[in-house]
Amino acid sequence: MSRQQVIKGASAEEEASDNELPQGNEKRPEKRKQGKKKGAGLTAAFALLWETSKGLSAAVAFYGVVASLAPVAVLIALGRLIQQIHAAEQNGLTPAVEDRILSALVLAGIAYGVTLLLGPVQSVLAGIVKWRLVYRTQDRLMTAVSKPVGTAHLEDSQVLDDLALAQGKLVNYYSADAPMTLVGVLVKQTNGILACAVLAWWHWWLGLAVLVAWVAILRPQLLLVRKQAAVFSTRAEVMRRAFYLEELASKPAAAKESRIFGLGRWLVDGFRAQWMRAMEGSWNVMRQQNRQTFVLAVFVFAVFATVAGLLGTDAYDGGVGIGALAVLLSVLVASSALGVLSMEDLRLPWMIQGLPRLAGLESTLVDDSVTGTRRDPGSDVPRGEVLFEQVRFSYPGAEREVFQGLDLTIPVGRSTAVVGVNGVGKTTLVKLLSRLHVPTEGRITVDGTDLTSYDPRAWQRKVAVVFQDFTRYPLSVRENIAFGSPAHADDAEGLEWAAEQAGALSVIEKLPRRWGTVLSRQYAQGVELSGGQWQRIALARALFAVRHGARILVLDEPTAWLDARGEAEFFDRFLELTQGVTTLIISHRFSTVRRADQICVLDQGRVVESGDHASLIALGGQYAELFALQAARFTEEDGE
Repeated sequence: MSRQQVIKGASAEEEASDNELPQGNEKRPEKRKQGKKKGAGLTAAFALLWETSKGLSAAVAFYGVVASLAPVAVLIALGRLIQQIHAAEQNGLTPAVEDRILSALVLAGIAYGVTLLLGPVQSVLAGIVKWRLVYRTQDRLMTAVSKPVGTAHLEDSQVLDDLALAQGKLVNYYSADAPMTLVGVLVKQTNGILACAVLAWWHWWLGLAVLVAWVAILRPQLLLVRKQAAVFSTRAEVMRRAFYLEELASKPAAAKESRIFGLGRWLVDGFRAQWMRAMEGSWNVMRQQNRQTFVLAVFVFAVFATVAGLLGTDAYDGGVGIGALAVLLSVLVASSALGVLSMEDLRLPWMIQGLPRLAGLESTLVDDSVTGTRRDPGSDVPRGEVLFEQVRFSYPGAEREVFQGLDLTIPVGRSTAVVGVNGVGKTTLVKLLSRLHVPTEGRITVDGTDLTSYDPRAWQRKVAVVFQDFTRYPLSVRENIAFGSPAHADDAEGLEWAAEQAGALSVIEKLPRRWGTVLSRQYAQGVELSGGQWQRIALARALFAVRHGARILVLDEPTAWLDARGEAEFFDRFLELTQGVTTLIISHRFSTVRRADQICVLDQGRVVESGDHASLIALGGQYAELFALQAARFTEEDGE
């Protein structure tokens, strides 16, 4: 199959999935509707600036007023100057005329000087506003996505679309630029309205007619620009795919495989296909706009020709003086600001589309932790056991249940191993235990108390997990381990104890800056650890959490990449150093967990066998069969 066929096939599947997307999540239509409320983005832009800094808001408003008045003031002052000079030519230069010419010249100079300052002031003010609002919007977004205790929302494509649009990363138009851009649009429109007002001073009906004409021209153009931005916003998921492919081509994580397998061209073709698909709707709207431009250009020419003809005729008949003629011709040109699309008009709809989504994320993603009925579990919880009672669970939109009536007992102070083939829900079990997800049915109890009765954030501090895909923070060694209990990061003795217990201390002492060494080659003087060394750092992080209050220590297949011998040695060491600690070991290798106090075999969403190693071998069931198969492989590897 060719690369083009793969890409086209993927696009067809994505198109189908996009069409089915609303049915997968009943909340999605509501969220999209919130993002399309008329004027929501404009209101949010001003609200964002106001809540960030009232002083900065006042400065922006003052700039807007001056920028709106200054250009028209220059035209009027110049017209008055021309009128006085013409009067001097006609009647002679008297002291009184000299004074009037001088005052008109001073006013024109001041007004013109102000317009010269507007550009630099706008640049400085825009820079200050942008960086203040970048910080503010990122702070609000991080706060919003951090509110829920669990992680289900971070697996919701609609939330991820809204997050990407709110961040502005998909089109490089940022919400932080919206307030100053909006002021620029308002300034332009005010300039045009004031110019029409000056035309109305000559003939009221003409000023009104020009105003109506320009508004009639601008409105359909703005509707198309807004439609273009709105159409693009519905393709956020496709654009996220495009940027993911770009990241694969440019980031170190996938660089080795992409070069070895020759994926470079495929990634480029895939990025182009996704990007073109995401932009197709916007380009269709743009083509409509191009066709409309010709018609509008003819209309603009007709308006200018008509008004200029009337002015010329009136001036020829002596109805308009030369100074007034100069002003009226200038403001006629200035009035076109109402009907001509500027860059601010084109950019603004793209900038503000993220602001309603920011507000939507803040209102939709709620802190579901502490309520009036939930309580802190206390330092000695759990004391007896953690029970999974008839737990059923399925991921949102999934047809298959992961658990179909799971019963499991985790006794306190002992080691429990949960084994099973890949895909039976072992990692999901950890997510439920740590309150990253909640059961669809059934319940989890701690010492007989329903887990939902406890403050979930406080409960999460009771669980320390070393995941299979544990995070490798590109930060110092000290931070990587201290993240197990950030509130106790200054416990140097505890950090050293955790590192020593995990076998990481000898690694740390050989690093160039020891505890201060950054664990990433992407930073100056940083180093990269091997997989086994990273594993020790992750284990030290979990042990540091245990030292400061965590009561359950979970290993979620952190050694899946090791061979059978290496994994067995690791688990043997782990069980030795955690004796007396409530431990839960998740593994798909039956032959490496035989020293656990209790072994539970997970299959078809249920625990099908449980007991210690000897009893399960004697039972002769699934555990015994798979243990024998894997032990035979271990023996073969050992013989080799």
